[in-house]
Amino acid sequence: MIRFHNPEWLLLLLIVPILIYRYVYRERRKQGSIRFSDIGTFKQIRPSFILKLRHSLIVLRCLALVLLVLALARPLSGREGREILTRGIDIVLAIDVSTSMEIKDLDQQRKTRLEVSKEVVAQFVQGRTNDRLGLVVFAGESYTQCPLTLDYGVFLNFLDTVQLADETWDGTAIGTGIATAVNRLRKSDARSRVVILLTDGKNNRGEVDPITAAKAARAMGIRIYTIGAGSKGPIKVDGFFGPRYVRDPRLEVDEETLKKIADITHGRYYRATSEKKLEEIYREIGEMEQTEIKTRTFVDYTELFPRLLWPGLVLLGVEVVFANTRFRRIP
Repeated sequence: MIRFHNPEWLLLLLIVPILIYRYVYRERRKQGSIRFSDIGTFKQIRPSFILKLRHSLIVLRCLALVLLVLALARPLSGREGREILTRGIDIVLAIDVSTSMEIKDLDQQRKTRLEVSKEVVAQFVQGRTNDRLGLVVFAGESYTQCPLTLDYGVFLNFLDTVQLADETWDGTAIGTGIATAVNRLRKSDARSRVVILLTDGKNNRGEVDPITAAKAARAMGIRIYTIGAGSKGPIKVDGFFGPRYVRDPRLEVDEETLKKIADITHGRYYRATSEKKLEEIYREIGEMEQTEIKTRTFVDYTELFPRLLWPGLVLLGVEVVFANTRFRRIP
């Protein structure tokens, strides 16, 4: 970043084209003072190398003038920085990883619910700035996959490693998942603390009741957005006699409980029946939970005029010396 402290001096650069025009005009107006009947012999005389350099004086003068004018304008080289004054939001994303998340009903049976959820959450992360993000996964149990961090690259790496739960801890412990997420936010001093919980089933495991966990979150000032993932209709399965549509009990989402959790914590409940709908939900939550970034801008300037002043003086001195010695003209 370069700026001029006294840009009005740059108007002197208009003198340069005037000097060049005046020099060219004067050279063309020159005429010989002695006339000859035939100058063919003189045309055969080749000008010496020194004679060819006679025009270098005007070049040196113009370059010196340009450098000195730029030095007078005081160019400044600055490095701009920003100091962020606003603390962001702390958000914990809680994702259900029970085996029911392997159903392919959000993306026309091309990707599982978990794969779609991970892709949409990754898009959500890309739109955050100055917010700490954490990741909790839950099935029959829950644990922290990624603690609160501002390093979104690390968060995305942890997100990429999320897999479906195995038989040893399968189930849906919504209350335990909320409790783990709330525990991550318990000591946070952010101006806003949020949990975004995504599940596709009913609470059937864990020692913590979802409503009790929601009340604990409200007591700490934590808001919970709940998302029920999964289509509401029958799904297509391939059978011996061809594809058929069946109603899978794993499609049943406990919407009533999820709505209560959101209401208790002053959040909101959403139902995602497709990948597009899930993207819209996270986008809407992202717009509601925006951080107003306040910054203070500062610039560290360095004076550049000495780098122009001394070369300009040297060129001007060289032009004066040559003009009064080797290229001196007799009036």
